[in-house]
Amino acid sequence: MRRLLVFVALVFSLPAQAVTIDWVTVGNPNNLPDTPSTNCFGTNCGSVDHAYFISKYEVTNAQYAEFLNANAASDLLGLYNPNMGSDATVGGITQSGVSGSYTYTVKAGFANKPVTYVSFYDSLRFANWLNNGQGIGDTETGAYTLLGGTAYPSNGLTVTRNGDANIFLTSENEWYKAAYYSPGGVYFEYPTGTDTQTGCVAPGSDTGNSANCWPATSPSGALTDAGAYVLSDSPYGTYDQGGNVWEWNEQIVSGSGRGGRGGDWGYSANALAASDRGNYGPTNENDFVGFRVASLVPEPGPGLLGMTAVLGLAAIRRRRAN
Repeated sequence: MRRLLVFVALVFSLPAQAVTIDWVTVGNPNNLPDTPSTNCFGTNCGSVDHAYFISKYEVTNAQYAEFLNANAASDLLGLYNPNMGSDATVGGITQSGVSGSYTYTVKAGFANKPVTYVSFYDSLRFANWLNNGQGIGDTETGAYTLLGGTAYPSNGLTVTRNGDANIFLTSENEWYKAAYYSPGGVYFEYPTGTDTQTGCVAPGSDTGNSANCWPATSPSGALTDAGAYVLSDSPYGTYDQGGNVWEWNEQIVSGSGRGGRGGDWGYSANALAASDRGNYGPTNENDFVGFRVASLVPEPGPGLLGMTAVLGLAAIRRRRAN
């Protein structure tokens, strides 16, 4: 009942949002886990006991710049990495002004490319902001409770998703299922619905099992727009879960690391496989790591509230039935 009330509040109280997310539905709750279990760091690899929504695309520079302009006028939480501005190849956002009145602008040609140079904590704060309705929404509470008020939360090594979260970073299993599982009940080795190794090619050469990975990337380190490989979506309809950038997930690894999945522009196609796992320190802000978000209730947008209500209530009923 609490989730229903939160959903209704979101639908009927939020103004038009600066950031809109394209969601795809991942159904088939309580699917069996994949084997071998070593494909994942956690347990029940790929098995998820609920229906959920996942962003069709990686979070882009345009979306992250909106987040910065709403939350980083002084940037006491270190949400902006200067490499975003100085890296001409991969960085996509510039910072202007002085502390207290910083503003952020997306570089020409980078609006739809995935954001990079973001830490695990940056991704949690972005999710909190979405969860709390954007605008002046808090970054330290919501889907996750981050303590200390500093860039690296005092509870950062142990923080997990709150039980009433609505928009959040993906868990390892949620990410894995959206990439490798088919609604028909079959797991694939690559996130394009096949066991054949993905080809690393330019977007214009997309064959339906293609990605932005090495050695096809030219020049070295070039990102492609999110969804540029239009024929190479996953069985559920996500894009770039193989290639472009690695993506953070919630999984705690070896006490301090956090999970990453999907490979990037500088890795071979082997890194795109279900059997490949990434492990990064949560404070790392690399030129090859980004993220995507997931939800139990899609974020309302202009003209979509009616459809959102139907989907959200359906998801609630499915969860109650399981």
